[in-house]
Amino acid sequence: MLCHQPVSAEAGDRKATFEDFVKADSERQARLTETAYRDAVGNLAGVSIRMSAFALGRRLGVIHPEVAAVLRRGLATARLRRWACLKAIRDGRTIPLREASDGIVPALMRVAADTEAYAAELLAASDPAGRARLAAERDELRDRDLLATLLPKARIEVERLSALAVIKACLAETVTNAITALGNTIADKVITPKVRDRFQEEIQKLAARRVRVDIVRSGGRLGSPHYQVRLFANEKAKVGEILSEGEQTCVALAAFLTELATAAHGSTLVFDDPVSSLDHRWRRKVAERLVEEGGIRQIIVFTHDLVFLNDLHVLAGEGHVPISLVSLSHTSAGAGIVSTGLPWVGAKVRERLDILGKEARAARILYDAQEDEEYGIAVSRIYSKLRSTWERALEEVAFCGVIHRHRDYIATKDLLKVTTLTAADVQAFAAGFKRCCDQTESHDPSPGRNAAPPIPDDVMKAVQDLGDWVERVREQQKAVA
Repeated sequence: MLCHQPVSAEAGDRKATFEDFVKADSERQARLTETAYRDAVGNLAGVSIRMSAFALGRRLGVIHPEVAAVLRRGLATARLRRWACLKAIRDGRTIPLREASDGIVPALMRVAADTEAYAAELLAASDPAGRARLAAERDELRDRDLLATLLPKARIEVERLSALAVIKACLAETVTNAITALGNTIADKVITPKVRDRFQEEIQKLAARRVRVDIVRSGGRLGSPHYQVRLFANEKAKVGEILSEGEQTCVALAAFLTELATAAHGSTLVFDDPVSSLDHRWRRKVAERLVEEGGIRQIIVFTHDLVFLNDLHVLAGEGHVPISLVSLSHTSAGAGIVSTGLPWVGAKVRERLDILGKEARAARILYDAQEDEEYGIAVSRIYSKLRSTWERALEEVAFCGVIHRHRDYIATKDLLKVTTLTAADVQAFAAGFKRCCDQTESHDPSPGRNAAPPIPDDVMKAVQDLGDWVERVREQQKAVA
């Protein structure tokens, strides 16, 4: 119906009938709602919220105490919420409704699942295979329980067995046969080729091509390879029966230097008269090799051979190898007297002049003490040494080493220096040499003359004359050098 539209009697009746229907329905719904409300309140107040309400509550507390605790906390919370709700209803108030905690249901669900699984295991245990599986699981759990006690002992046993295994492995590796086999393998593949090549180098340096020998491995013992020298021409021939004594010395020296080359150290080498059985052909080769080795390590050589000593001295100078000369002598003071430099027979002119000067000063002390006999013997000895020094000066200074008695060649490079000698130099030499001859015991003097020995000043002047002559000739030689 539209607004302001007149209502007919029929429409009015329909309107009144509809209003009565709505009113009657609302009252019915209100009564139903009221009834439902009272029933809900009654049900809420009458429900039992206690642990005893659960038939399996006691068993749950024994088997799953943590779940039982969660359940008890949940029931207490539910009782508190129910009390709050009922009090609010009596007071005509409303309270907000919160969802209950879901911790109880999941916990109970897990317990139910575990129980069902356990029930399944019990069912499975009803057959022999299942029973055996459970028995194995029981034994495993029992072993794990015992492991806490046995684990320290097990660790000690494991360490003992590990140490024993290491010892057995070491024993296996230290067996003599294994060491020898390993040593032979290393010797064949590594050591022997190097030793053979080095031996040939040493033989070439010491004997050139005069000695044709080789070194081969002849076995080994306790891991140490043994080597033997053989002739190229006849391997079965004994080297000692074929080679001369000098050749054998060269071979032995080459073998020693070969073995030395394989060592990792640079120790000092001591040679005791290494050329005692060698002639001049071999001595210089040995000297060259020793001087070469002296460039990388200290070499000590004991020798009585002045020719060999001269070769060492000259070669060391040419190779710029530093040397130190020490003499061992036997005197009235005893044996093994050590002195710096060479003995008188091997000393150079400058060293001899120094010695003569010292002896002349010692003779002056005897003269001043009026010990005539001792002074005469000392002067005679001084002039004898002075004469030999004049001779050495002729070789060393006048001929400036062009010709050397201990050398098998002539040094022609200094030949020009010989031309600097003058007639005055020759006369001075003759005068000094004659004066020495007059004072020595080379000839038996007349007993009647009984000539007194020169005074100390004359002795010192004789020594000084030789020193002046040497310096003058050398200065002349420097002018033409």
